[in-house]
Amino acid sequence: MEWRCSHHPALDLDLNYAERHKEPERTDRKRAGLTQEQLALEADVQRNYVSLIERGVNQPTITIIFKLAVALKCQPSALIADVEALVLSK
Repeated sequence: MEWRCSHHPALDLDLNYAERHKEPERTDRKRAGLTQEQLALEADVQRNYVSLIERGVNQPTITIIFKLAVALKCQPSALIADVEALVLSK
C-alpha cells in the first residue's frame, strides 16, 4: 500500500503495514510480560488474532489498536508511533 501525503509530497512512503506492525506489538506484549493468550484475554480479542497480527497476516483496526493499548497499559498513539518509527527508519 502506498501512502501519499498531499500536503507534503516529500513524506510519500511505501507502507506495508502488516509486515512492519508485527515487531512493535510483539515487543510491547513481551515488555508487558504477557503471553498472546493473556493479551487476547485482556484486550477481549481471540488469541489467534493476536498471533495473526504479530505475524503480519492481519492488520488491526483502530478499535483493536485501542483494545490492545488498554491491555498493554499504553496509549494507542504509542503503538502507532512505534510502527511509524520503523517505517521512517527504513
